Amino acid sequence: MKYMVMTAKHHEGYCLFASKLTDYCAPRRGVGRDLARDYVDAARSEGLRVGFYYSLMDWHHPDWLHVKEDPGARRRFLDYTHGQIRELLSNYGKIDILWYDMPVPLDAAGWRSEEMNRMVFELQPDIVVNNRNLLAGDFATPEETTQAAKGDWESCMTMNDSWGYTMSDETWKSPQRIVRDLIECARDGGNYLLNIGPKADGSVPESSVRTLTAVGGWLKQNGAAIYGSSKCRFPHGNIEAFTRRGNTLYVHVHFWPGEQVTVGGVTTKVRSARLLATGQPVTFMQRGRQLIFSGLPARPPDDLVTVIAAECESEPVQDAVSSRVDPIS
Repeated sequence: MKYMVMTAKHHEGYCLFASKLTDYCAPRRGVGRDLARDYVDAARSEGLRVGFYYSLMDWHHPDWLHVKEDPGARRRFLDYTHGQIRELLSNYGKIDILWYDMPVPLDAAGWRSEEMNRMVFELQPDIVVNNRNLLAGDFATPEETTQAAKGDWESCMTMNDSWGYTMSDETWKSPQRIVRDLIECARDGGNYLLNIGPKADGSVPESSVRTLTAVGGWLKQNGAAIYGSSKCRFPHGNIEAFTRRGNTLYVHVHFWPGEQVTVGGVTTKVRSARLLATGQPVTFMQRGRQLIFSGLPARPPDDLVTVIAAECESEPVQDAVSSRVDPIS
């Protein structure tokens, strides 16, 4: 992982950060310390970019229910909301991401979103903000899908079906599914924000640990196909997906066919090919628009997704008409 986003305040209004605007926060109620400070220090110590999630909706605040029809309640609540955002972006050093959520029940004018963002950029000139205070922001946030949005975007997804920890939710996504979602995000120029719902004691569920460890191991060997990649104009495959970095096409083989893999619609000359994880050269030939890798192991070299890196003479772009190919015996 390259960055983290912490839920500083969710819809129920409890703040994990030190706030002078409420006593409904971790230093005053609960653990007795500023958890946002712990988080920021820990993330920075590992070289990670730091982000805060902040829910605009607040069930705990007495004015939130009345902001739509009561001007006095709206003024008090917006002063509270803008004030807390100011605290988050003033008290923890450099912050890289502000992740708004749930602008209910007001519109952008009601939230004073233009004013809100001006304050944010004055406090943190290099920060990026999402689009959930009802302005365009710096990036869009499709949820529980890897369907690309226009412009810069980031998919936010859960590891099972729940955003928070739920003891009965055992529908964990497999490491293979997580890797495939990550590949789809990278292919279409997006980032991948994967949620962890801690248990009541703050620990990460064992199932999440196992999955994250497996995906981390895959990235250690295959990260070149993800980190620093650009939007790939090579979207289609029968058994594979694709990412691109410069003129290198990364063929992510989801369903290993055996000793031969064929890619259709290849419009540029390939200079060399190798298994990304090991660097082992891969024999290949080009026949028309078909790129045929041969002499591969009978079983997939990687338990999750095997990646073949093909170095091309120019940016790999797929001819969609000839992208679907029949298996070659």
